[in-house]
Amino acid sequence: MRVRTAVFITTCTGAIAFAAAGLLAPAAAQSISDKMNNFFFGSPAQDNTNAPVKPEDLPCPSVEVREGATTMAINAPGAEAGPMNTRYQISIGDTARECAPLAGMMSMRIGVEGRILLGPAGGPGQVDLPLRLAVVQEGPDPKPVVSKLVRLSVMVPPGQTGVPFRHVEQGLTFPLVRPAVLENYIVYVGFDPDAGPAKPERKPKKGPAPAKHKQTQKQ
Repeated sequence: MRVRTAVFITTCTGAIAFAAAGLLAPAAAQSISDKMNNFFFGSPAQDNTNAPVKPEDLPCPSVEVREGATTMAINAPGAEAGPMNTRYQISIGDTARECAPLAGMMSMRIGVEGRILLGPAGGPGQVDLPLRLAVVQEGPDPKPVVSKLVRLSVMVPPGQTGVPFRHVEQGLTFPLVRPAVLENYIVYVGFDPDAGPAKPERKPKKGPAPAKHKQTQKQ
């Protein structure tokens, strides 16, 4: 299933379900896209630099959930995959994006919202989510631009059958290209269970202990 986010110029995308109630009220000073952007990223900072190309004149790549990577199931350790052995069922719901071109680079902030549901074998504890973000230039011959693996840790408290999770990835950057080419860029997000567990950090090796000098007693 491919989920496309709605387009709001240079701010954010995605129909954010948990903010929908607040967006239905009329507002004179803020547009719907401004409210959604502020909810995910906070109030935008004013940019007073004299850029040759205004940010609003550049397309902001859309965000899509990668087909086949919308959901992920975590099974009980050592158990075969099956409904009764499922500990957690995780899914991605909505996305948002914000673009900021600067000094020949495009810097994006990507917001992802989803939910964790407990399965028959589930319980309270920490859930590790491998989330992949990949920028691709679509076309007859798709070209990967940049890929980034993000590892999220979400705590499921006792007594809860499901918890939401939200993540904003800062600084997904790539070289700025012509607007006509940038229009073909898409940011794909999705779970990457094949990424494997995080590697433990290596402790620095200790140097050899200084030699101890024996003291001779004077007679």
